[in-house]
Amino acid sequence: MQWKTFGERRIYANHWVNLDLVDVQQPDGRRWEHHVLRLRDLAVTAVVGEHQDVLMLWRHRLITDTWAWELPMGLIEEGETPQEAAAREAMEETGWRPGPMRPLIYAEPANGITDSRHHVFRADSATYEGEPSEKNEADRVEWIPLDQIRDMVDRREIVSSGSLVGLLYLLMDEAIH
Repeated sequence: MQWKTFGERRIYANHWVNLDLVDVQQPDGRRWEHHVLRLRDLAVTAVVGEHQDVLMLWRHRLITDTWAWELPMGLIEEGETPQEAAAREAMEETGWRPGPMRPLIYAEPANGITDSRHHVFRADSATYEGEPSEKNEADRVEWIPLDQIRDMVDRREIVSSGSLVGLLYLLMDEAIH
């Protein structure tokens, strides 16, 4: 069953987030204004090392006031492809330049409220270039063994959607091959 839309109006806008009210009608005939967050797309990189490990960042998130491990990720800039953004973010946040990348998985993590799209890529190598140029992203950058990821998820040491989707798919990919 598909909802019908009759237009929308922006009630807040800035570089990071836009909030719209969308005039919708549900299949049962109920009509109302639905809040929709319009967010820029996100690029994520799962860099797998030669020792069956993955490059991750230990970081604090202000909104939830929590610490957790994450894959390198960031917003896709104007004129940039998702793959270019994923490579740029990995380099800026970790100091490691990912090798050839290929799409791993695409996700829409909260498509009932936002149009945010997550593009997750996989690189099977990386070259260390030096300290991260982005100094505000993480306390630590480490290679985490893939065989520890499941337990870390269970302990809620990995909670971000972009990281979870990428890592769980990566683990499925590894199990198949």
